Amino acid sequence: MTIERRLARSGFSLTRDYPVPVARVWDSFAEEKQKLSWWGAGDAIEPREWAFDFRLGGRDVAEGKFHNGPLSRYEATYTDIVEHVRIVTTYDMWLDGTHMSTSLASLEFDSIDDGTRFTHVEHGVFFDQFWADGPERERGTRGLLEALGRYLG
Repeated sequence: MTIERRLARSGFSLTRDYPVPVARVWDSFAEEKQKLSWWGAGDAIEPREWAFDFRLGGRDVAEGKFHNGPLSRYEATYTDIVEHVRIVTTYDMWLDGTHMSTSLASLEFDSIDDGTRFTHVEHGVFFDQFWADGPERERGTRGLLEALGRYLG
């Protein structure tokens, strides 16, 4: 089978207000036990590999197999961390061992009267057969932010 070589770019920005202090939202990313409590696809995925190294230059890995579906792999590197202000990562995604995308994501934490305004901005490059997956990435990120909201309750 010949793969058509294509490249697509996609970007999005999502903002959520959470009714808890910045430190609480920050810790849900910065502390491994907390991140494990909300990150991922919940019961829809069978966890495989996990690595958590929250520091400048550190790497995270989250791999899991969707029930009756593909194996998903996320590998991120922290390129900038300013406590309670921002986290910037570059990350790659694989689906069943095929490299599907590379992204740059910035996470911003702003104190507001009622808690925290959290902003996720992402720019991705999607490869070959995954060229049209940009909207799915945004949908998946929306799901993560909803899971974070439920976790922060």
